[in-house]
Amino acid sequence: MAVFEHGEHDIHYTLEGDPKKPVLVILNGIMMSTLSWEPFKEAFLKDVRLLRLDLLDQGRSSKMSGNYDQTVQVDMLEALFTALDLQEMTLAGISYGGNVALQYAAKHPERLDGLVVFNAVEKTTDWLKAIGRGWNEVAKTRNAEAYYHVTIPMIYSPHFYNDNPQWMAARKEKVLPVFADPAFLDAMSRLTTSAESHDVSETLRNIEVPTLVVASEHDYLTPPFEQTRIVEKMPNARLVTFNGCGHASMYEKPDLFVSTIIGFIQENHRTYDI
Repeated sequence: MAVFEHGEHDIHYTLEGDPKKPVLVILNGIMMSTLSWEPFKEAFLKDVRLLRLDLLDQGRSSKMSGNYDQTVQVDMLEALFTALDLQEMTLAGISYGGNVALQYAAKHPERLDGLVVFNAVEKTTDWLKAIGRGWNEVAKTRNAEAYYHVTIPMIYSPHFYNDNPQWMAARKEKVLPVFADPAFLDAMSRLTTSAESHDVSETLRNIEVPTLVVASEHDYLTPPFEQTRIVEKMPNARLVTFNGCGHASMYEKPDLFVSTIIGFIQENHRTYDI
């Protein structure tokens, strides 16, 4: 893992794969880090050069000292991409990362040749803000069990949660020690608060890069109508819906998640002499 110095902050990232292959940058969901993509890495690297990074307040990247809005993440990405001399890349993101990807595409479309967003929204509504503020209130209690139960169940579809008890139990065992760390909870609270600033409702129509917007049928955090709103405003976007799936689509449908991104990239880089 490499480190990019962005002002007073360190950004941890990993750039892997054949430099001759198309570049895929993937942005984490709010509770994720670069390590979250380890199970997917080899599948991606067969077809792309892969850049993973921890956003500010995520993983091993620097923690912030106070509240901020998501434009801080967008500006950091532009500085990192400039330092790495990345052009003509596909930018993908899920949930928090998908929203940051939309903001980046609206501000810096010249760097992108494709955009894929999973479980994203055009803006953070009052309803989403209320959910996030509820998470933050529970975070203040420093009760890892309570934080788990107020955040995790709604990330998955009821079918997946109920039909995979052993998987969910292993997941709980893994994340509870993380949720017991006050520094993690404070970073999560800042990330959650930063998401309140997200609003690309007036700039979506300016994003002309080919875009794939992915919804999940049983996503109760960012329901499918939110992704429909995005596509309706974008001139070159298509909508795909994962049936029988919740907000954490990469965990519930891992093969479909990877193949959707790779298929989109291959389509963008392939021509047919017909």
